[in-house]
Amino acid sequence: MTATAAASRAGERDATGSGPAPGPQRRRLRTRISGTTIAGFPTWAFVLFFFVVPLALVLWYSFGYKPDLFSAHANDKLSFDRYGEALDATFLGTFVNTLRIGLVGTAICLVIGVPFAYWLAVKLRPQYRALALALVLVPFWTNFLVRTLGWQIVLSPQGFVSDALQSLGIIHGDLNVLYTQAAVQLGVVYNYLPLMILPLYVAMDRAGQPLREASGDLGANRVRTFLQVTLPLAAPGIASGCLLVFIPLMGDYVTASVLGGAQGNMVGQLVASQFNTAQNWALGSAMAVLLMLFIAAAVVIVGGVALVIRYVVRRSRRVDLSKGAGA
Repeated sequence: MTATAAASRAGERDATGSGPAPGPQRRRLRTRISGTTIAGFPTWAFVLFFFVVPLALVLWYSFGYKPDLFSAHANDKLSFDRYGEALDATFLGTFVNTLRIGLVGTAICLVIGVPFAYWLAVKLRPQYRALALALVLVPFWTNFLVRTLGWQIVLSPQGFVSDALQSLGIIHGDLNVLYTQAAVQLGVVYNYLPLMILPLYVAMDRAGQPLREASGDLGANRVRTFLQVTLPLAAPGIASGCLLVFIPLMGDYVTASVLGGAQGNMVGQLVASQFNTAQNWALGSAMAVLLMLFIAAAVVIVGGVALVIRYVVRRSRRVDLSKGAGA
């Protein structure tokens, strides 16, 4: 073996002499992976400490029990008994009421959000869009509880809305909406409507004016262009908005506590009462786990129905070119 060949072989080995030295491409790949890992560490840390760890603790507490009057939980004996206690008539009835409020609230937000987002993305002049988006985001600059308490003042039987309706002759007594399910429905729509508008606006803005103009050039009117061009292209935004509204709405207990009273009770109130009032962390954790499972099941069912509807619609619109070619 010549000296040149030996030097070449030695250069192909790493510093330990155990194998070939990494080439430039492999070193760049390792550097890229290390940089990506370091850059994503805050996100992974946030998810770990504020989602995975609390969820694991709730799941762990749900297998325990309340040992005595002065203790909140104990996990020396693990069982599924708390889930059996949670699945009583009160919890199931409250969950059905919560599901009704969540579905109706999401549907109302969608009905309001679609035309507003369309107007914002298509009809409004570009120089005014930033101002309109800022006005949509203004409620998020105020604390969630303060905004909900504001509706308590508005819907009060002695409030200005009640006085205005009585002066106009629309009602002939005090406004009896506060502490009802209707007040909770109004409150959740107000609190979560921006979460529906923002993804819808982004989706409709990405649909693009050229596609709408092309639809008009092919003979479609504005309604048909909206239904067959803009709305299908905005489907990802519709799905995102519905998820952003439905999931936090199902776990909301502030709106129900402030505006609902006994008639507008939601599952979030039951879970909070077990932790704060009854000091039964095991039963409250079991209720929380069941609530998350029910929400996931509802999302899967609704998503499956939406996929079936989309499949049926696409098949109804499919054009068989072989028939035209054979003719």
